[in-house]
Amino acid sequence: MGFKIKAAVVAALSLVPATASAFDGPELYQGEQELYEKAREEGLVVSFDTGPTWANWAAQFKNFKTRYPGVEMVYNDLGSAATVVALDKARNRPQADTAYYFAGSALDAVEKDVVAPFQPVNFNELPDELREKDGKWFTIHKLNVAFLVNKKLVKETPESWADILKPEYHNSIVYLDPRSTGQGQVVVFAAAFGNGGCMDDIEPGIDFLGRLHKAGNVLRTVGATPYAQFLKGEIPIWIGYENDGLKAKYKDGMGDDIDVVIPKEASAAAPYAISMVKNAPNPSAAKLWLNYIMTDEGQATFAEGFVRPSVPGVKLSADVAEKMPDAPQIRPMDIVKATALKAAIDSGWSKAVLGN
Repeated sequence: MGFKIKAAVVAALSLVPATASAFDGPELYQGEQELYEKAREEGLVVSFDTGPTWANWAAQFKNFKTRYPGVEMVYNDLGSAATVVALDKARNRPQADTAYYFAGSALDAVEKDVVAPFQPVNFNELPDELREKDGKWFTIHKLNVAFLVNKKLVKETPESWADILKPEYHNSIVYLDPRSTGQGQVVVFAAAFGNGGCMDDIEPGIDFLGRLHKAGNVLRTVGATPYAQFLKGEIPIWIGYENDGLKAKYKDGMGDDIDVVIPKEASAAAPYAISMVKNAPNPSAAKLWLNYIMTDEGQATFAEGFVRPSVPGVKLSADVAEKMPDAPQIRPMDIVKATALKAAIDSGWSKAVLGN
């Protein structure tokens, strides 16, 4: 991996314009111009785990490079857990400037002492459960649990958790196994929130999923995201992430054949976080990048990729707001509590669903 990153850095720097100039227009935040000048001296930011097809990172890269000529981007797509492993292995000579992951992996990064405190723009707007107090990680967007309904296979779209217990949804529902996937764990919390539970009481969620299986309404649980199978028409109802449903609807051709429903009782928002790497090789460029994606402009760009901004009250374009309307029943997860409850969810779900 080290050789690949170094080669990419050399290639990226060869593209940096020799006469790069300051960005035009007013500052997005106080001190932006000064920070940009320092970042331009470094010339590069290395962003781990920000694959361009996920969460609209490609547009973030493009907008960042347009605003800040002379600061090049290098990125990879390792996966959350693998990113923490990579940071740990390279702790003596860090290659990354920033690291992005499901927030549970951010806790691992803090525990391994491979990330640094930094409080970006809008940090204080985040609820406490969406940030580490010193800024060693902070949530940049959320993914919400929704019912993704193939209308060619389902006569009547369910609107609630109570609905999907009905006999007409026999052998119709797929969701990810909570023992082996982060999304599956989030589904348990969403089911708990929708059935009278909370972060401190997940039993209603486990009990609900047990009843869903006993009713015969679960077609199967899976160990990997079944997006391709859903697009092919092999899954009537997928309890998954809203952004996958909206992508299927607006980008990948399903159109009016899919309904994307946030269950009316309540649902859960999974936090995705980012950190500045400890002893980052390009610290000013790292801060410029982290600030940018936390500005209102950066947050709105995430929404264009169908993931919900973490900063409250960000103004979205009329087109995006229509596709992703307000859903006040969505509740944020406390990732510290969620991580502590993983073993209880694994054993509770196994007992309720598998009888062991």
